[in-house]
Amino acid sequence: MAKQTVHICWFRRDLRLHDNAALYYALKEGIPVVPVFIFDRSILDQLEDKQDRRVEFIHNAVEAMQQQLQEMGSSMEVFYGFPADVFRKLAEKYNIEKVFTNHDYEPYAKQRDAAIQQQLNAAGISFHTYKDQVIFEKDEVLKDDGKPYTVFTPYSRKWKAKLNDFYLKSYPVEKYRENFYRQQAQVIPSLTEMGFEAIGIPFPSSATRKEIIKQYKEQRDFPAIEGTSRLSVHLRFGTISIRELAKQALALSEGFLNELIWRDFYHMILWHFSHVGEDKAFKKEYDFIQWRHDENDFHKWCNGQTGYPIVDAGMRELNATGFMHNRVRMIVASFLTKHLLIDWRWGEAYFAKKLLDFDLAANNGGWQWAAGSGCDAAPYFRIFNPYLQTQKFDPKLEYIRKWVPEFEGFNYVQPIVQHEFARKRCLEVYANALKKD
Repeated sequence: MAKQTVHICWFRRDLRLHDNAALYYALKEGIPVVPVFIFDRSILDQLEDKQDRRVEFIHNAVEAMQQQLQEMGSSMEVFYGFPADVFRKLAEKYNIEKVFTNHDYEPYAKQRDAAIQQQLNAAGISFHTYKDQVIFEKDEVLKDDGKPYTVFTPYSRKWKAKLNDFYLKSYPVEKYRENFYRQQAQVIPSLTEMGFEAIGIPFPSSATRKEIIKQYKEQRDFPAIEGTSRLSVHLRFGTISIRELAKQALALSEGFLNELIWRDFYHMILWHFSHVGEDKAFKKEYDFIQWRHDENDFHKWCNGQTGYPIVDAGMRELNATGFMHNRVRMIVASFLTKHLLIDWRWGEAYFAKKLLDFDLAANNGGWQWAAGSGCDAAPYFRIFNPYLQTQKFDPKLEYIRKWVPEFEGFNYVQPIVQHEFARKRCLEVYANALKKD
């Protein structure tokens, strides 16, 4: 019996059936489209925590897509395995003409996609990728001399000047829904089958809350207030459209729009300066810093036992929920790198394990900003004072009381290091390292 001729739409960090570039182009061609998702063992096998909530989030999102597809008489085909093996299996089942997917800019993803493209091309199958998770990518926003920006403010000005309706236009996937391949619902591997387990704690809603976005600039820095959108996990895995969100931000809040521009900026940096994705400092001279590599101090930082309430609150929030308020992320990162003189890579790796919204480009950008080694980074002599940060951003100590209820009692740990001593030591160590370049 002849195999069915199909196109494949391979979903990765774009887990939605609306306003999706690759899906739109796949469906538009008129050949039946099989939606595919792969729980990639190259990634999952590296995860030590078998209750990793990101895997649970992805599983939930795939199940939601499956339900929508079933209502259309179609089905997603979901695999747990290695992409090369999965595409071999799919090629045995179908006569695949083309594979459509959206760009991914991370080092592993680039290698994976290059290998899959080579494998498919060798079998006579073409591979097509599209921009979907950012507004501007790669070489779309460059300096007048054609070089990439390394400072945010001029980048954001050029970004805003270039923006027009074309870049915010949604892809009308719905027009071509009849082109999904019709078949009965295929079984999705369970979390248990993949060696993971669900915790079942609700995830942040994907609904855009206009009031929060409107007041974002005024409220974003106060961790005790519900002043941030909590949409970062949805942007990370593409359960919402960046174009739709940018449209709303444009109408409601320039402050919120700037956060989306930072996201594009860090993805552009990762693309042009790939060494940052390989554990290297953006500013190479910062690789000379003599970090302390103190595992005991690092362990206390990880567990929220530093004796600095705002730092401990942030780390406990992260450990309990997979989320940390952005202002507090800056405070805890500055504390680790400047007060404790512990390598930013240790902190970056810990966040990568714990953050529900972990995104390599933004996580690396944020950590290198805090350490002083990144593009457009805080200068090394800017050292956040945790006490002043508390007075400014948690003046009533509501956030601290929530996460460190014992902080006013005798049983609260003593500070791991004194602020003035740590500040002086940091300035000396950084200054010595930067002289060597």
